[in-house]
Amino acid sequence: MADTRFQGAPVTRRHALAGGGALVAGTALAGCSSSDTGSGAGGTEAAPTAGATDEVCVLSPEVTEGPYYLDGQLLREDITEGKQGFPLAMAITVVDYTNGCTPMTEDAVAVEIWHCDAWGYYSGYTDASPGGEVPAEDGEGDDMSFLRGIRMVDGDGIAHFSTIVPGWYSPRVTHIHLKVHVGGEADTTYEGGTTVHTGQLLFADAFCAEVAEREPYSEHVLELTPVEEDQVYQEAAETEGDPGSMVVSPVPITEGTPENGYTLSVTVGITPEETTTGGGGGAPGQGGTPPEGGPGGEGGTPPENGPGGEGGE
Repeated sequence: MADTRFQGAPVTRRHALAGGGALVAGTALAGCSSSDTGSGAGGTEAAPTAGATDEVCVLSPEVTEGPYYLDGQLLREDITEGKQGFPLAMAITVVDYTNGCTPMTEDAVAVEIWHCDAWGYYSGYTDASPGGEVPAEDGEGDDMSFLRGIRMVDGDGIAHFSTIVPGWYSPRVTHIHLKVHVGGEADTTYEGGTTVHTGQLLFADAFCAEVAEREPYSEHVLELTPVEEDQVYQEAAETEGDPGSMVVSPVPITEGTPENGYTLSVTVGITPEETTTGGGGGAPGQGGTPPEGGPGGEGGTPPENGPGGEGGE
């Protein structure tokens, strides 16, 4: 049954989202622009409802973390901090690829996510321009933590998050970054342990085109990047051979307007005995250097081509 906790309650500048993710059927692997990208069978796929069969056990692609990662984030489910946008309830299932994709329920497994707001701004880097004609960052939430957080998995190996649908920036497709950590200690944040996976979820072209036509996303006048032209998608094609495995499409919580919210259920297949190969921010040209206007930058001048300069991650 679809989760209805967000029904009739769009997120605004003054209303933070509460509640958790919901597992739903029908989450598509497809690829944000006006043209759709076909489905792919791979590492990020729909989590099944009870009784579903024929799951495909796959290893999720390792890709760059980009220059916008900030450590020491809070353990929490709701990461919105009042940011405006369409509600998004996420359920991320972590499975052990080396053990028949058995859900990871032990060894202090944690999932960490971070993404930009509806206009393309990241916390910690709000002086970096997303590119195009975009309103000034709205000032909602903590400048160093909005739309970032960590969750421990539950007894089914699932980490739930409440957030908003991200916006986009030049030259990237709409996406959410994620890491999987094991063996650490959880308090107000997550300390120690090992990072065993670094990945990204890329949003389908058709979905992004629909979102871009509605407030508050439509206030950001910037051409969408088709998923097949996205540099991380292309990176995965070169190194993993199955970039479609990262591409997802959220499902509406109710039959109604997108303002009522979406759910997104994905399964991430990891190798728990190996440390991540995607950390560090990427190779030269992949957005590995923190941009100006954020931690590690040189000041408040927006870089060319938006966040990440030549290859904004």
